[in-house]
Amino acid sequence: MSGKDYITAADRELDATYQEPMSLSQYVDLILDRPNLAAHASKYLLSAIEAADTRTVIEEGEEKERYRFFDDLHNDGEHAILGNTEVLNAFVDDLRSIAARRGKEEKIVWLDGPTATGKSELKRCLINGLRAYSKTDEGRRYTVEWNVAGAGEQSSALTYGDEPLSDEDDWYQSPVQAHPLTVFPEAVREDVLAAVNDRLDDYVPIHVDGRLDPFSREAYDYLEEQYRRQGVEDLFSAVTSPKHLRVKNYVVDVGQGIGVLHSEDEGSPKERLVGSWMAGMLRELDSRGRKNPQAFSYDGVLSQGNGLLTIVEDAAQHADLLQKLLNVPDEGSVKLDKGIGMDVDTQMIIISNPDLEATLNQHAEREGQDPLKALKRRLNKHEFTYLTNLSLEAQLLRRELTNDTTVWEADSWTDLDERIREPITIRVRGEEGVRERELAPHAIEAAALYDVVTRLDSNDLPADLDLVEKALLFDRGYLQDGDERRDVEDFEFGATTADGEHGIPVTFTRDVIADLLHEETDRHHADLPVEDVIMPRDVLDAMADDLASAPVFSKGEAAEFEERVVPVKSHIFDRQEADVLAALMREKRVDQSTVEEYIEHVYAWATDEQIENARGEYVDPDPLKMKIFEIEHLGRFGEADYHGEDPTKDVEQFRTDKIITALNRFAWHNRDEEFRVSDVNPKEIPVIQTVLGSHDWNDVERTFEDFDPSQWDSPPANTETARLKTQTIENMMELFDYSEAAAELTSRHVMGQVSYRWD
Repeated sequence: MSGKDYITAADRELDATYQEPMSLSQYVDLILDRPNLAAHASKYLLSAIEAADTRTVIEEGEEKERYRFFDDLHNDGEHAILGNTEVLNAFVDDLRSIAARRGKEEKIVWLDGPTATGKSELKRCLINGLRAYSKTDEGRRYTVEWNVAGAGEQSSALTYGDEPLSDEDDWYQSPVQAHPLTVFPEAVREDVLAAVNDRLDDYVPIHVDGRLDPFSREAYDYLEEQYRRQGVEDLFSAVTSPKHLRVKNYVVDVGQGIGVLHSEDEGSPKERLVGSWMAGMLRELDSRGRKNPQAFSYDGVLSQGNGLLTIVEDAAQHADLLQKLLNVPDEGSVKLDKGIGMDVDTQMIIISNPDLEATLNQHAEREGQDPLKALKRRLNKHEFTYLTNLSLEAQLLRRELTNDTTVWEADSWTDLDERIREPITIRVRGEEGVRERELAPHAIEAAALYDVVTRLDSNDLPADLDLVEKALLFDRGYLQDGDERRDVEDFEFGATTADGEHGIPVTFTRDVIADLLHEETDRHHADLPVEDVIMPRDVLDAMADDLASAPVFSKGEAAEFEERVVPVKSHIFDRQEADVLAALMREKRVDQSTVEEYIEHVYAWATDEQIENARGEYVDPDPLKMKIFEIEHLGRFGEADYHGEDPTKDVEQFRTDKIITALNRFAWHNRDEEFRVSDVNPKEIPVIQTVLGSHDWNDVERTFEDFDPSQWDSPPANTETARLKTQTIENMMELFDYSEAAAELTSRHVMGQVSYRWD
């Protein structure tokens, strides 16, 4: 594309975003045709979230429906909230109750939790999502703008600064995004809303309460007075004629429909809430002996968020302000001055770390005399916790280290597992210039697993489960032990759990890895840049070593977390060992197409169906092919288990229990789609995983009689060990995305352990 093409694309983007202003009557016709466009604040926020639809995820071992809105779809996932799906779903449930006015409309939503749990990401995600939604046809947001020129004296133009505006600039938008229907007298507005709600295909009716905002009321009153003096009969028509009032759409953003109060914002409670009077303009603007609302700044958080969303970030810094917000949700109003009130329609959210709860509970022992009791009763708390899913933590770590904001979506655990184990290459600057450092396969996985293991509650562990297994169970929804699969429902955990409430935060782990990227490793190789590779054990050792000196942990926590690194190291070694074994025995693996053919024949055998062959003919499943596969590749049966080619009851039961059951489970999880055997990943069938490459060292010893793992570091030339090492390194690079240096280090580490138990 040329530069001109990009300019044209930008023009189209803006053209699609904005509409020409319309008259009040045109707006009413519009919302009668498309009622959702008149939604009140909480309903609009709910609609924006629901418009993005949902997807299925596994968290804490259970399938859950997650709103895609929180994946930050409109910003390429940059501020996606990872995990905490139950918390987000509860937040949406609150919005439903608030929007429908089912008893929670007086509540202020409180999002609490430790640092680095996604609360700030939620704020950014809300801003991004609402901004993008307001640019769509379904999410248009409207307010009013006024022009009083021509109704009276020439000097009567609206102002919002030192100089009066003129011509097209005489139009001035409501500074607090007033809803267009607030222009109508209350009785007429109720009739309009009744007609709109009659046409609304939704269980949540639209509510527009309150009066016109003070700035707009000043314009309205001035116009009404001028036309009344002139004897005009149809006053409302005159005041709201297209030459004085227009309805315009606006793009939702911070300051325009979204108010955000940051921790560093200062000023009196009134200034932070609604704004302040501008002394210079008060002298210039005369409102018959009272303060003119045109001389108000309207830059407070409620003014900016009127019409949609108000967020108080790091609320502990604004604890004094929270009590001032007590009556805003249920009364829907706030004062600019003793004599000037402003009605607001906004969904209020406060975000805090656990320190706010300590502030709110400082008088708890006084029970009925607690001065903060009314405030606490108004707050509806949702607690964010640390991630307890390995795949989510691995994804978050990658984001922190590489700014890769892709949201992982996988059809199976196998797909997800491949993402978790992936290596990362990062360019860093050192004394000798820019160099590439590699986090070897399983390095991010190791760090993420350690994070998760420190966050899991060990008090509710079943007797036959350890913390690493619990972490894997939470991520997969099941555990696999040979042919046996145990689902999360098979385990009993405590009714109350502390999972995710404490543990190593991702920021600590990120900083440890960042330091490792700039440190030199004590490794050397004649031909390979092994000094640039950071291994999983390097990461785990560094994390464990830094616990005691990190101020974020108490001595007790540091000691407890250090003990939990041992099972993580063991699990990661098992993963590396499996890679080396699969690469070493690659030539002995069964071709996946052969496995798929066997599965297809078994399914047809069990369902009394036929199979389409290469010539397009439908034929019966081949009993000989199934028999040969079960004897030669599965190694489960011998000739005595068959009557010729027909299976005995033991073989039939095996096919039903181990193959068909797995296929049925897959079909059930994908029941919304038309089931095809060809859609099944063979690796999802437990018994087939063995066939596809899960070997042990006994297999290696039987297959390669002259192999000696003790020679691996520097095998003698022209030996079987030398040949196998070359092939294994190449296979690790091809199968698992190892670099040659990482494959060398990983295979050395594995063979070093294997040589101790060889023979």
